[in-house]
Amino acid sequence: MRIGAVVQARTSSTRLPGKVLKELPMGSGVTVLEQVIRRLKQSKELDEIVVATTTEDVDNPIVEIAKKEGVKYFRGSLDNVLERYYLAARENHLDVVVRVTSDCPCIDPDIVDQLLDDHIQNHVDYTSNGLVPTFPRGLDVEVLNFGALETVHKNASEAFEREHVTPYIYKNPESFKILNVEAPDELNAPDIRITLDTEEDYCLLCAVFDYLEENGSFRTWDLVDLFKSRPWLKIINEKVVQKRFFDDLDHEIRAALELLEMQELDN
Repeated sequence: MRIGAVVQARTSSTRLPGKVLKELPMGSGVTVLEQVIRRLKQSKELDEIVVATTTEDVDNPIVEIAKKEGVKYFRGSLDNVLERYYLAARENHLDVVVRVTSDCPCIDPDIVDQLLDDHIQNHVDYTSNGLVPTFPRGLDVEVLNFGALETVHKNASEAFEREHVTPYIYKNPESFKILNVEAPDELNAPDIRITLDTEEDYCLLCAVFDYLEENGSFRTWDLVDLFKSRPWLKIINEKVVQKRFFDDLDHEIRAALELLEMQELDN
């Protein structure tokens, strides 16, 4: 069985362009993407790490980082991320695929290994720790068999299903064996946001890495302890809104109105 992490990465993010190329922490000379790769290298279960980027020239620096870090890379569609994942996994003969995004520089290799163990032992098609959010936001990991990925690639038709890779699976639970892994009580902290979408997120992550960088292999309990000891850290990005899906237009409008009210723009 060949197990590999496929890390999706591009520089053309809309809310914070070039975010994966930012130094973390600022002035360190180490990019966000390099932090992700180096933390994944600490996994005991991964046989391969593949950076899946686009064929756009603007993403050439991502390829150079993959080469520098000694990991594989794959170049594919900008918008059809599902196809990019599928082709990257197929080219590298992966039997089990770990989906990680490049805007999660605190990814915990122990959580990756835990989900892989649970996935294999329970003989399921898809495992996630985000279907019911319990871990800090930014430690999200998805594991799926190549066969499940191939099924999704063949059948997903909605644009958002192909942009976000796995929605087809949890929209069709009757077609897949699905497992959700929840955090133990001491790590249950879904109110902590350590993913990178905005400048506020970047400021918070710089603070986190400044506090914990001496321990380059910091884990989730280190993060949770840090936020317990310095609760003001949450204030930095507490008004950032996580992207999410809506079942219909009414739900989307209600969410938009709530966001306007939070920003005092509801008049």
